Amino acid sequence: QVQLVESGGGLVQAGGSLRLSCAASGRTFSSYAMGWFRQAPGKERDFVAAISWGGGSTEYADSVKGRFTISRDNAKNTVYLQMNSLKPEDTAVYYCAATTFYSGSSYAPRGSYEYDYWGQGTQVTVSS
Repeated sequence: QVQLVESGGGLVQAGGSLRLSCAASGRTFSSYAMGWFRQAPGKERDFVAAISWGGGSTEYADSVKGRFTISRDNAKNTVYLQMNSLKPEDTAVYYCAATTFYSGSSYAPRGSYEYDYWGQGTQVTVSS
């Protein structure tokens, strides 16, 4: 079992920055890849970023590439999403997720179906 708790969401003006955190507990954090997804009202949950268990591989959605950075601190059992140059279209509930299905060193999956644990989400609102 893995428990995930997100924090760091809030209201920010366009062009601003936020850093989301996701604290994990349960299974050994350094053994599984992590991801961030987001869901805007009336829309499907979309992939944002992912990072392999060791942090050596990362993946980003095209819409956030160059603006967002995913990282992890295995000593603190925490994954981060640094969000810069925020846009109103980044407004959504952001979820972190963990996958224990596979533990390859370069495994950083983009599909929500590849994750088996989810946090409760944190709201990010970007005003124009």
